[in-house]
Amino acid sequence: MKTKSILFILILVVFYSCSDKKKQEIEGEINAIENNLLPAIQIKDEPVKKYTIAERMEHYKVPGISIAVVKDGELHWAKGYGIANTNDSSEVTTNTLFQAGSISKPIAAFAALKLVEEGKIDLDEDVNTYLKDWKIPDNKFTETEKVTLRRLLTHTAGMTVHGFPGYQQKDTFPSIKTVLNGKGNTTAIVVDTFPGSIWRYSGGGFTVMEKLVEDVSGLPLEKYMAKNILPQMGMLNSTYEQPLPETLYSKASAAYNGKGEIIEGLWHNYPEQAAAGLWTTPSDLANYCLNVQNLLSGKEKGVLSKEIIEKMLTKHKNDWGLGVSLQGVGDSLIFSHGGKNEGFTNNLISFAHHGDAVIIMTNADNGGALINEILRSISSYYGLEISNQKVIEVIKIPVDQLNKLTGKYKLNFQIPGIGDYFIEMRIKDSSLTVNDLITKQVSKLYPLQELKFIDIESGEEVQFQKSGDSDKIGLIWNNQYPFSKID
Repeated sequence: MKTKSILFILILVVFYSCSDKKKQEIEGEINAIENNLLPAIQIKDEPVKKYTIAERMEHYKVPGISIAVVKDGELHWAKGYGIANTNDSSEVTTNTLFQAGSISKPIAAFAALKLVEEGKIDLDEDVNTYLKDWKIPDNKFTETEKVTLRRLLTHTAGMTVHGFPGYQQKDTFPSIKTVLNGKGNTTAIVVDTFPGSIWRYSGGGFTVMEKLVEDVSGLPLEKYMAKNILPQMGMLNSTYEQPLPETLYSKASAAYNGKGEIIEGLWHNYPEQAAAGLWTTPSDLANYCLNVQNLLSGKEKGVLSKEIIEKMLTKHKNDWGLGVSLQGVGDSLIFSHGGKNEGFTNNLISFAHHGDAVIIMTNADNGGALINEILRSISSYYGLEISNQKVIEVIKIPVDQLNKLTGKYKLNFQIPGIGDYFIEMRIKDSSLTVNDLITKQVSKLYPLQELKFIDIESGEEVQFQKSGDSDKIGLIWNNQYPFSKID
């Protein structure tokens, strides 16, 4: 009896010794990652710059971050940094709720795909067949081609409204039909091009999907998700309830603008739940990634079948799957999605065929560049090849030439919830800088060519454009945002 007791104690000692060793190893990994953040660009022959997470949080005015890393098919580590709410000095923990923004979409897509698996919806049937008290208005574009669930999930349905600005706490919270009919703070969600003809990101399309799930299931989206999707995936710290119940306020992070200031009312509310309404944590999103990986490999049965997951991860136009963006092929296939709500910026990147993933959530409008720097550090440490630093050569341009590019520029279209967007080009220390007049962020631009510059922190490029022999100047930011000079 005494021998058995001693043996049991020895087993416990060995177990806890191994456990402590593993914990120390992981803490060492985290420490290395926290102290080796890298900007997007390294200038050739210049010293390599490395930063700490704390330094970059201060630099980008990001009060709080939460990170989860999946490695070898399990949650390897998760950690929170900084402040969740400056009003009460509460800190970010791994259980702090963040608004997921558009990462709400791939999780909500599981609801629609479950109804497909149950034979209640056909991926390629006209969704108006299933919609009840609201239908997509017919027009010349829908005469020959129809809006289907597949097209909604792959952003090829030809539907309008890119994204949603949300509603302040003091605002009247509209119904989903009010949003669909354009009676909220965005325009009506309609078809304005032939379904299936082009890829165009549409939060409006996912709002139609939300109505589809509700009409077919007979449940509000948040209740359907809470009953049939979230708990089955181990997302026990997540909800699609909008507005967030006051009982969860103490667990939720506040939202912060580009100046690092807390947003009035703590955060915005989103009736467009499928498109932007999820409150969650990186650890819960890690469970979503693990579910997809395990279902795809056939290791376990879960919310969806392997067959449906394979369809979800099949590339359509613009390398888009059913609710997720796709990169790579074969064993290197990655599914991912970014998320941006007012005062929240996030990213989820997961391999499909092996058990690695990274989820980073921030409570700030300026979180994007910081997320990318953390991704580069994690990618470098674990050899994931998902985000690498690029080495470039720059040229010198005389200040008198740079002066011709200075002035105020206006984006050629309006941003939902913001309106007109302005930046200003200035000279500082003989270099060109871009000053974001909305977020107040200032970035130095390095010349690659006479009219082509790069922000080495974000890796984004600026291409100036001259109109013939005239002095009229415009620019294209990061190959997708056109600006015109206004003074």
